[in-house]
Amino acid sequence: MKATRGKVVSLHYTLTDDNGALLDSSRQGGPFTYLHGYDNIIRGLEAALEGKEANFVSTVKVLPADGYGEHNPQAVLEVSREQFPPSEDIQVGMQVQGEGEGGLHTFTVVAVDQKKVVLDANHPMAGKNLNFDVELLEVRDATAQELSHGHVHAHGHDH
Repeated sequence: MKATRGKVVSLHYTLTDDNGALLDSSRQGGPFTYLHGYDNIIRGLEAALEGKEANFVSTVKVLPADGYGEHNPQAVLEVSREQFPPSEDIQVGMQVQGEGEGGLHTFTVVAVDQKKVVLDANHPMAGKNLNFDVELLEVRDATAQELSHGHVHAHGHDH
């Protein structure tokens, strides 16, 4: 069976950046399972898996445009330190949520001093090439409920 729209795909992956640094992996837990063709994974990886069958093994390079997008410098902003509670220990690398254009957003703190905090609304992997080592384990038909909900129902998940 081939990975096409409406099929459930299970795979193992290891994700590294261009320097070989490990960014993520499914190897320590169970396989990663998703509903193919429903935008449940990044576009570039899904496109590379389209039409593939179980036992497909490959390295897939996903460019930023087909991953988490290019880094947008306009998504980096400075806010007054006073916008945060005085007792809050703001550290570089932590993620905070705040209201912005279009609703609630998650920001990464990229700089902080006594007067200001610099926040980045870009995805942490924006602007990066993503290198996936993938092993496609299984492709199966989705259930009617999975298709109607647009995602996989694993381990008795129901809603």
